[in-house]
Amino acid sequence: MSEITVVHLMRHGEVHNPDGVLYGRRAGYHLSELGREMAERVADHLQNRDITYVVSSPLERAQETAAPVAKSHGLVVASDARLLEAENVFEGKTFGVGDGALRKPANWKHLTNPFKPSWGEPYVEQVVRMTSAIEAARDAARGHEAVAVSHQLPIWIVRSFAEKRRLWHDPRRRQCTLASLTSFTYEDDRLVSVGYSEPARDLVPAHLLAGAKPVKGKSKAFGA
Repeated sequence: MSEITVVHLMRHGEVHNPDGVLYGRRAGYHLSELGREMAERVADHLQNRDITYVVSSPLERAQETAAPVAKSHGLVVASDARLLEAENVFEGKTFGVGDGALRKPANWKHLTNPFKPSWGEPYVEQVVRMTSAIEAARDAARGHEAVAVSHQLPIWIVRSFAEKRRLWHDPRRRQCTLASLTSFTYEDDRLVSVGYSEPARDLVPAHLLAGAKPVKGKSKAFGA
């Protein structure tokens, strides 16, 4: 008899980031009050699911997002560095529309190859590590469900790979909003479906939703 296992890749909630920088893998960035509300909302949404394993990126914003889910199921949050945010040369810089890093010619050399991409961790490397992390979570929750908290770009890239889409893309079109769930369902070791849901959609600022128009001084990259 086949064994069904579900791994929910969860993006972290909103981060307190008053300076509007691309925080990337930097430590010290925590959830905002709204971000904590998002995390609690998702925990409530998953309360009656058969979750037996919760794992997170080591970054504070991800660990804090995972905590309410783990608590509601009597679990401890595990840590997996394979769920980390993607590396990015613009980390620590502002990246808004009409201002920030892209106005400086010295940074343009990093924008030469959007297919790799030239400004950060190659998409293929993200697929490899994220796939490995998802499979480890699947193995830890065999016959049940797992929640793995990560970051927007790695989640979107591994989903794109699983759904056989090209990896290079328009960042404004990523369907991976704050506190969303991208759910991988396995029959034994075979991936049979990928689903997507937004339990906290009503809490997400409008400019951070997929397809939203850029706003001067604000960037979707902040919530990576």
